[in-house]
Amino acid sequence: MQEFREFIMKGNIIDMAVGVIMGGAFGKIVTSLVDNILMPLIGVLSGGVDVKDLMWQVGGAKVLYGIFLQNVIDFLIIAVCMFVFVKAMARLKFGKKAEEPAPEPEPEITDEVRLLSEIKDLLAARQVSNATDASTVEK
Repeated sequence: MQEFREFIMKGNIIDMAVGVIMGGAFGKIVTSLVDNILMPLIGVLSGGVDVKDLMWQVGGAKVLYGIFLQNVIDFLIIAVCMFVFVKAMARLKFGKKAEEPAPEPEPEITDEVRLLSEIKDLLAARQVSNATDASTVEK
C-alpha cells in the first residue's frame, strides 16, 4: 500500500490526472461550441440545412457524414487551441533564458610568450625539414 501511495503522489501522475480532467472538460466546451453555435450558423448559411441530418443512404446503411463533419470541426478547433497553448508554454518556458555571461576577453600575449611561440614553430619546422632530408639521403 505504501508503494502505491508513493506512486500516486509523484508529481507526474498528479499532473497527468489534472491534464486528463481538464482535457475532457475542454472537449465538452468545444463540442458544445460546434454543436450549438457553429453548426446552426453553417446551417443558416447553407439554406436551413441541419448538418447533423446530412447522410447518404447506401442500401440499408446510413452514412452519417454530417456528424462526422461536426467531429472533424471539433478536432480542428481542439488542435488549434492545443497548438496555441503549447507555443505559449514554450515561449514562457524557453523565452526568458538567463542572459549568458559575456565571454572573458583573451589575455594579452606578452613578448616572452610570443617569442617562445616563434621558437617552437621554428624548431618544429626544422624537425620536419631534417626528417625530409634524412629520408632522401636513405634512398
